[in-house]
Amino acid sequence: MRICIASDFFYPNMGGVEEHIFNLSQCLLSRGHKVIILTHSYGDRKGIRYMTNGLKVYYIPIKVFYNQVILPTMICNVPLLRYILLRERIEIVHGHSAFSTLAHEAMNVGQLLGLRSVFTDHSLFGFADLSAVVTNKFLEISLSNCNHCICVSHTGKENTVLRAKVHRDKVSVIPNAVDTAHFTPNPCQRPADPDRINVIVVSRLVYRKGVDLLAGILPKLKNQPNVHFIIGGDGPKRALLEEIREKNNLQDRVTMLGGLEHSQVRDVLTQGHIFLNTSLTEAYCMAIVEAASCGLQVVSTRVGGIPEVLPEKLIILTEPTVDAVYRGLMTAIRREAERKQIESIHRNGDLGGLLASREQIVMCPFERNNIVADLYNWENVTARTEKVYRKVMLEKETTLGQMMVNCLRSGVWPFLLVISLCHLLVRFLDWFVPRKFIDLCPLDNPFWEGTLLAARHHHRQSLNDVRVHVHHHSSFRKKRHKHLPADY
Repeated sequence: MRICIASDFFYPNMGGVEEHIFNLSQCLLSRGHKVIILTHSYGDRKGIRYMTNGLKVYYIPIKVFYNQVILPTMICNVPLLRYILLRERIEIVHGHSAFSTLAHEAMNVGQLLGLRSVFTDHSLFGFADLSAVVTNKFLEISLSNCNHCICVSHTGKENTVLRAKVHRDKVSVIPNAVDTAHFTPNPCQRPADPDRINVIVVSRLVYRKGVDLLAGILPKLKNQPNVHFIIGGDGPKRALLEEIREKNNLQDRVTMLGGLEHSQVRDVLTQGHIFLNTSLTEAYCMAIVEAASCGLQVVSTRVGGIPEVLPEKLIILTEPTVDAVYRGLMTAIRREAERKQIESIHRNGDLGGLLASREQIVMCPFERNNIVADLYNWENVTARTEKVYRKVMLEKETTLGQMMVNCLRSGVWPFLLVISLCHLLVRFLDWFVPRKFIDLCPLDNPFWEGTLLAARHHHRQSLNDVRVHVHHHSSFRKKRHKHLPADY
């Protein structure tokens, strides 16, 4: 299959959506599909770039409007999107993130071109405030003609079904995954001081991530001199944490790392014993899965789809309040202190003490990694996504009349004008720039190892056929012309 994954959020920007898109693309490529990425330009990164295994990325030169998202015009980008989708001979347009304008526009153009569309929602959204009302109505309009939706948790599915009014039979739940071969434990990276306990926080420092809860917890730990915090991430709430750190004289116990590349996250996680997540809303939290894969105890707020992510033995769930999170964190600290005490007894050769307290032992970091590897792996996620692709490919092409009827059901009549204008623009472009004049790209990814192996096999087979033909021809000539020398 030939798939276009469209989103405003991609490399060099880093986050859960970006990582999901990259890893899913790599797995689809390895399974023989053709995959391209469609995103807006980032600084000087414009045009076509190639990433690992020949992943082709179109950095479209469109200006960013707000928060890394392009201006939602729905019409101005139609010519460029049409050209790319036709040139690459795309069959499925897969949009990611409800906040991505480019994803919705690409799916809309793809539907007008007769392509199938799939949408993955990575977030939860409310219903009360004005921004939620506008976003939910826009999502309802955009998904009215979408062939299938994917959510990363069952909580996310219920949220999407309610706010976008999508039929639940058209929504599948496929969780994110983590590269457990990369996020592996490394106890040697932990502090040499046996009494020190490192608590790791890695997230964007914004309100939604519960930074205010974290700011309320830090002063409560002044009476725990062996507990240190390592905070990775950046955002508008960083100033609040720095203010709390200075006000309580915690400069030597709270380390602020600032923004991190995703390649640096594992090195930060392996320095810690406990991972703290204070999110106020979350459809699926990749950070806690990566932390558990690195062997850390996980303490997290019980919000959104987080209770579905990890089994109870790998996570301590708390209510999203300062006191509740503090109690959960203290439980993890006590467990870690007991583990250190048991290790000390074991080093001194007192096996009796070890056996008597065995139920209190914190799970081995490598055992945690194995559990996460069994639960979440990209091969399984890709196989389930492939099933969705095959399902939508069997569906009939949506006609313009059906698209307009589906839009009418959303109750936003003016959007019919947008669909009509887009349709007329596509038809005008079919006349002005006919499809037969568009240079088509190869159907296969030339960088894919399987394609190269197939090409080499075909080349060897061709050489063998030539050798057989030459041998047969020379033998025939020798029989017909025995008087000729053997090297004729």
